[in-house]
Amino acid sequence: MPKPDPLILLVAVDGSPASLAAVQQALDLAERGLPLQLVLLNVQPPPTLYEVVVAHDRERLDDIRAGAGADLLAPALALVRAAGIEPQHDVIGGEPAHAIVDFAESISAQLLLLGGRGEGGTSEALGGTVQAVLEMAPMPVMVVRLPEPAPDADA
Repeated sequence: MPKPDPLILLVAVDGSPASLAAVQQALDLAERGLPLQLVLLNVQPPPTLYEVVVAHDRERLDDIRAGAGADLLAPALALVRAAGIEPQHDVIGGEPAHAIVDFAESISAQLLLLGGRGEGGTSEALGGTVQAVLEMAPMPVMVVRLPEPAPDADA
């Protein structure tokens, strides 16, 4: 029987604990035998007017943003590489929700994993970027929340 094509799975990484939980969820799927091609993405927001005025140099701003994105991706890359997987990864600029969806479409991602930031069951608890991606994405989106903290035994 032929080996199935790997699932192209995009994980948006912003350096938050929730985004690292999404990376861990992707690793859990791979550990369970799901053949996947893992892509990690960091989106840097557009420069502010202040940054443009102060920097005077678009290339310098792009270099700074690429460095910041690489720093935010580093813990996720270390986690994935420790699991024996070499992911594709990229840092792009733009409004985060649109950039994530556009990038996912450009690589034909079949599943997006995003870290949910907040607590509670409301859409506001997901965060604006996650909510916007859920509304725009043509592919399935999995939102991964941090585990609830264990109740304090002393309380």
